[in-house]
Order: sequence, then C-alpha cells, then structure tokens
Amino acid sequence: MKKLYVIILLFGSLSLSAQGVRTAYKTGEWLKFRIHYGFLNASYATLHLKEDKIDDIPVHHVVGIGKTTGFASLFFKVNDRYESYFDKRDQKPYRFIRKIDEGGYTRDTEINFHHEKDLAVLHDKKQKKKFRFEVDNGIQDLISAFYFLRSNYDSKNLVIGEVLTLNVLFDDDGVFPFKLKYLGKEIIRSKFGKVECLKFRPFVQYGRVFKEEESLSLWVSNDHNKIPIRIKADLRIGSIKADLDGFNGLKNQFKIIMD
Repeated sequence: MKKLYVIILLFGSLSLSAQGVRTAYKTGEWLKFRIHYGFLNASYATLHLKEDKIDDIPVHHVVGIGKTTGFASLFFKVNDRYESYFDKRDQKPYRFIRKIDEGGYTRDTEINFHHEKDLAVLHDKKQKKKFRFEVDNGIQDLISAFYFLRSNYDSKNLVIGEVLTLNVLFDDDGVFPFKLKYLGKEIIRSKFGKVECLKFRPFVQYGRVFKEEESLSLWVSNDHNKIPIRIKADLRIGSIKADLDGFNGLKNQFKIIMD
C-alpha cells in the first residue's frame, strides 16, 4: 500500500474543471477521503484550507494529512503531511512542504517559489541538498493545483476526449506535465447519495506502481464545488479505491440527486 496517500492527494487534488466566475471554495473547507485497498479500509486523507501570510502576502494555507488505520497499520504504516501556501487571488504557489513516512520510506522536503526570478528552490532536508528549477508563470505544486483548477476552468467548455495539461513541481525529478482526459458525465452512488460527476482519466507512469498508463479513473462532483467523489486505480499488485467520506465548510451547496 505504499504511496496510497500520494495517489489520493495527487489525483484528488488534480480534480479538473471549475466554474470560473463562481468561487469553488472558501477558508475553512475540510475534505476527508477513505482509501480502500482490496477489502481493507486501508487509510484516510484530509485536506484543510486555512489562511496565513508569506512575507506579508495574504495566502491560503492548506494542510493535507494521510494515515493508515486499523488492521492495515499493523503491516504497513503511512504517516504523511503535505502543506501548500498559495496566493488567495490567483492560486500562485509560494511554498510547498512534504514530510512523509511510508513504511519506513521517508522524505522531508520544502519548495520555495520565487516567481520574480522564474525560479523554484527545493530543499531536501534529509539529504541536506538543494535543487534549483526554472519555472514559468503557470507552475503549480501538488496541492495548489487542486484549488487553481477548481477556480480557473469551466466545465461547460469541456469536450469528451479532450486532454488537458498542467505543469506541476512536486519533487527533485523536476517539473512534469500532468495530463487528464475528460470522459464525460456519470452518476456515482456515494455515502451521501447519488452525485452527478465529471469523469476523468489521468495519465500516469506505468510500471513500478500502476499497471498501465490509463490505470486510474477520477470522478469529480458536477457542481460549483468540484470536489473528488471517487478515485479508482489498478496497481501492479491489487487495486485501490478512494471515496469522499466527509466534508465541512463548503463554499457552495453539495448537490445530491433525489430519487
């Protein structure tokens, strides 16, 4: 179950399509996801949106937490923390923190974005190394991408089969183009009832974790919130499913289809 939280955070946070004019979120928003590995309720992940300042600039501060629970934690422990500080107006990232422990695999990194210099500096605190990357104006980190996409894309303009790309800086591998294919609308039966969703197919790197490039599917609520409802992935060994398990402080009404 290694990388369970990375999967939910990466593909949950890159839930494409938003309503553009209407704000998709507000300070205080909290989302919780339950991750299943086979028949096990393997772990959970949460995202909490707060307010803060970076060099006197008002920013949103998001804290993402991921942990294994119950029986799963007996044979594989995950304790992950992600943080992102991004501009309240245009979702431009200023700082990204990744501190994880996944079955003994640990990382402790911090990325600081210097947009005036088109530069990002990643500090690997464990290895005591720093990496410099040239970045453009459209760069996002893993978390800020979630909020950027929710606020800057209109679902009405999506075309089935269209592939959309966003540049993300996540680790010392550098900037990578994350791609999503839009597959259309689908109704998902969730813990909260039936929800009309937009379905996407993220392109992933197959081999070490995933079976193939199109091994993952993502369903996002087709309302003004644009929050992930379900994520499913076929892995080289087994499969995982992540479902929205709880929420609080949504900006807009969460739409449920009444039978």
